[in-house]
Amino acid sequence: MSIWVLRGLRDGVVTTRWPARPDDYADSWRGPARPLPAAALLTPHPAAPALTPHPAAPVAPAAPGSSVSIEALCPTGAIIAERSGNVRVDQGRCILCGRCVAERPDVFAWSQGATGPGAAALTRDQLIVPELPETDAAVEAARARLRERTAALRRSVHIRHVDAGSDGSEEWEIQALLGPVYDIHRLGVFFTASPRHADVLLVTGAGARGMAVPLRTTYDGMPDPKIVIAAGTDATSGGLLGDSDMTTGGIAATVPVDIWLAGSPPSPFGIINALLVAVGKLGRDPASSGPSAPSTPARLTTGPRGRRWSR
Repeated sequence: MSIWVLRGLRDGVVTTRWPARPDDYADSWRGPARPLPAAALLTPHPAAPALTPHPAAPVAPAAPGSSVSIEALCPTGAIIAERSGNVRVDQGRCILCGRCVAERPDVFAWSQGATGPGAAALTRDQLIVPELPETDAAVEAARARLRERTAALRRSVHIRHVDAGSDGSEEWEIQALLGPVYDIHRLGVFFTASPRHADVLLVTGAGARGMAVPLRTTYDGMPDPKIVIAAGTDATSGGLLGDSDMTTGGIAATVPVDIWLAGSPPSPFGIINALLVAVGKLGRDPASSGPSAPSTPARLTTGPRGRRWSR
């Protein structure tokens, strides 16, 4: 007997009502690592081990009183230590291994929430926290361009998913969208097998070179306007395989990316959030668009269902 049947008999219908209503599970989701306030960086952790830096990681001086480089804690080079003493984390490279949080809890912590402002980034630099200078202006410009392109996507939206060298973890989360808990169809979002019928190209994987031509062919076969979402750390930066000769270090080298979604893998709520942001169905306060801004409840700005509009 299906596990969903047993769960239904026990709990009844448990389909989430997000984004119309808040969902505690979405708010409690553990996201990529983030740096604590800069004041914590002045005190080295006494138990910090001697590590070998990742070859792609920038070389920076160790914390005062310690011979250990902060960047050496990350296997993908996601940690950036600046000469000023500030530490940034490129969440687009974070694979959620937890090494930095475990070894240096005085410097790093987990981010919380799968749907807060900045969870679905409109620019690649927006995934670097704390945010880089002038990020807000770049994000607003990207948002304006995206809003203009997606003006025709008023009702139902169709997705074409392409696996460009994934380890399979993102596919499990995408599959969960079709189950009774998340039920993505309630939002007027559907998967299609043909790029000719697709509005959104949802790409997972590190960008395997063998998938470059099929991925580009799929993109070129989609009608305009079309949106590309890089779903997961692998699609964003290549993850652990970012420096491999077998990948392009993410999918941006093959197709233009509109939405960057960190996480290894991202949660189903994070994928839904990215889809709704991409097609302009999710309204947010412009003042809280940065990745470090406090989380605000999402609201659906259009009806959840409706007939597909011709373009």
